[in-house]
Amino acid sequence: MAQLKARLMDGPAMNRALTRIAHEILERNGGCEGLCLVGIRRRGEPLARSIAAKIEQIEGQSVPVGTLDITLYRDDLSAAGNDGMPQLNETLVPFSITGQKVVLVDDVLFTGRTARAAIDALFQMGRPALIQLAILIDRGHRELPIRADFVGKNVPTSRSEMIAVRVPEIDGDTAVEIWTL
Repeated sequence: MAQLKARLMDGPAMNRALTRIAHEILERNGGCEGLCLVGIRRRGEPLARSIAAKIEQIEGQSVPVGTLDITLYRDDLSAAGNDGMPQLNETLVPFSITGQKVVLVDDVLFTGRTARAAIDALFQMGRPALIQLAILIDRGHRELPIRADFVGKNVPTSRSEMIAVRVPEIDGDTAVEIWTL
């Protein structure tokens, strides 16, 4: 049974980290021209929307935000449904990514396999000018040569621990917790 080890971030701490990420994205990209955000389902989606809202507050311009389901692009595809078929969710990227600066947004970077799958999925939609990765929590343990461009917090973990990011849209709470399995 999983046991809560520590609460790493509360709502205000997450807000500060996302604000910093928004500033770093704008600085690295010279503003928001040609910029779009794509959140990886599930928790990457509300995080991308939050970062986009912060960018709009800072720059006075909105950036397009999309949602990406990477289920069919995973190399560890597992059956989530009772019928043995993977559970598919909606991908909604209602703008062209070709020639754009795409910032992929997710909650936790662990092995790198989710980010790799997301990049594969993006290339099925077009050819971006560049792809950057924004992550709220980087917990280490990479299996692929993938690193985040923007990180809210680095949290060294053991493989017997789990990071849980909680967002109001899905969980009704805002927090980052570490659990011992």
